Amino acid sequence: MALLEIRGLKATVGDKEILKGIDLTVNAGEVHAVMGPNGSGKSTLAQVLAGNPAYEVTAGSVQYNGQDLLALAPEERAQQGVFLAFQYPVEIAGVSNAYFLRAAFNEIRKAHGEEEVDPLEFDDLVTEQLKLVDMDRSMLERSVNSGFSGGEKKRNEILQMAVLKPKLSILDETDSGLDIDALRVVSNGVNALKRKDNATIVVTHYQRLLNYIVPDFVHVLTGGRILKSGGKELALELEARGYEQGRSDRATAGAR
Repeated sequence: MALLEIRGLKATVGDKEILKGIDLTVNAGEVHAVMGPNGSGKSTLAQVLAGNPAYEVTAGSVQYNGQDLLALAPEERAQQGVFLAFQYPVEIAGVSNAYFLRAAFNEIRKAHGEEEVDPLEFDDLVTEQLKLVDMDRSMLERSVNSGFSGGEKKRNEILQMAVLKPKLSILDETDSGLDIDALRVVSNGVNALKRKDNATIVVTHYQRLLNYIVPDFVHVLTGGRILKSGGKELALELEARGYEQGRSDRATAGAR
């Protein structure tokens, strides 16, 4: 059974339609890359799946792990294992990373009828995950993302992913603003967290991220629709030819 099945999804922001009929199936154990130019709808798709109320779904359906995802509130989606790594992670002054992570972890446990973990037990858990993203323990005592560099913010997103162990991770341009070293650390973390029972959607502009995170499928999203899907070679083709050429090819094929 598919972990995520999107059919005919349309969504608007204000009066503007951004998604114009998305079809996408993601099975457990898979990594899908969604590529496209600015304004194509990539981040809108990520926000809609996470339940951002600023985006209105006007048509279509989204089935997640056997449930109607669109019927769930954002916090319920998170409790059921949907995780969004933001393109621009927000700062939360006055709330330590350690407290934030433990609170989120325990909310998920409570939603599944499990007992909360105490601070000492959680400390052992999070310490092990810090190694995955090459972060110092001092980061746990700092306010969430406050004063963090771009690379530290993105590593912190992957740390959250490692601690919360979501079934569906959506990475919205996680490579944005990263240097090569930070990109490698973040990608290694994503790869290490891949399991047979989870899946990842990677939203990106550039093929370079896919040198480190190897996708099972690549999808080209342009003008609110997925125009083409393929393997990693499709990302290399886009790097060489660009999105405009891909649109031209499709228009030519449609005219035949």
